[in-house]
Amino acid sequence: MASIRAPVIRNLLSRPVLSTRHVQRRWAQVHDVRFVATHQSSQVIEKYKEKLARKAKEEGHESVSSLKEAYKEKIQEVRKADSPIQTPLKPSTASSEPAGLDKKAPAPTAKTPSSSAPGIKPLSSYLDIEKTRTLSPDMIGKIWRARHVTNANSICACIPIETYNRMIKVARQNPQFILPLPRELETPTDPTPESEKPAEKAIGAEMHFLQWGFHPPASASPASVPTPLNTHNTHTSTVIFTSLAEYKLHVGYAPPHTVITHHLDFADEKGIVLMNGTVVTDRGMTTDDAQLLVLWLQRFYDWGAEGAGSEGGRKGEMLRMFTKGDTEGFKVQELIDEVQRV
Repeated sequence: MASIRAPVIRNLLSRPVLSTRHVQRRWAQVHDVRFVATHQSSQVIEKYKEKLARKAKEEGHESVSSLKEAYKEKIQEVRKADSPIQTPLKPSTASSEPAGLDKKAPAPTAKTPSSSAPGIKPLSSYLDIEKTRTLSPDMIGKIWRARHVTNANSICACIPIETYNRMIKVARQNPQFILPLPRELETPTDPTPESEKPAEKAIGAEMHFLQWGFHPPASASPASVPTPLNTHNTHTSTVIFTSLAEYKLHVGYAPPHTVITHHLDFADEKGIVLMNGTVVTDRGMTTDDAQLLVLWLQRFYDWGAEGAGSEGGRKGEMLRMFTKGDTEGFKVQELIDEVQRV
């Protein structure tokens, strides 16, 4: 169960190959436009040859050719009036973008002081910052949890700044990792269809990929207020969780199923970091699953919590092997065993 399957390759191999007898072929015929125009003009002259000869005789011309010469200017005027309007072709260096698609607007070159990464909401969009500053850390935590309790797809936490600093130090060195989620599997005890024995339930593991991101502070101080030199509010961090199968299929374009954000607005004054996350619906994840991933995220990145020392013990070793790409030392089964001991 821990091994990674490749559904894309199976789908490609399972597609039926069409027989050449059923392939429809369409042949295009290309004509010289000049030849067609000349040929049609000759047919017109041949069709009205007798009428033209009669017209030439009535007007005193010796032949049809002299009649055409007499009406040369008029014929050219008629041809010019009947000819379609020619539009100049675009040069070959023109953009090959399909018509009907709106071009993307150029990205702004300058950012406002309060700007941050796209999609990250500042803490001020959840709480009244000035009023909340007057409260104790314990009361802020209670208000923060009450703020998200009505949202079934939301998770939140109030993290001590000491814990967050330990985690962020490890995260900057190991920004990517994988974590397993337990999944129940039904395995029949008897392969025969006639068996009426109940299926036994086995526990498997579903792997999920996580990635840390570090962005400018979402709630920057006004330019008139000097920034303290020893401030903790130097950034806003995010963690995105994606199923490993989706990540292997789409890599950087894999849609995340859970995104968590850490706000450091009260880190200096209150010594706390407010975390909130959103679980995307219809991605096969529940809020309980997301909370379990966040719990194991803290266990693997907060080495000091278990007294593992500066090296982090076995968890720290796994993080470093994954970061270095040590495929021989890093074993998925050992990771699952380590998670089960948490």
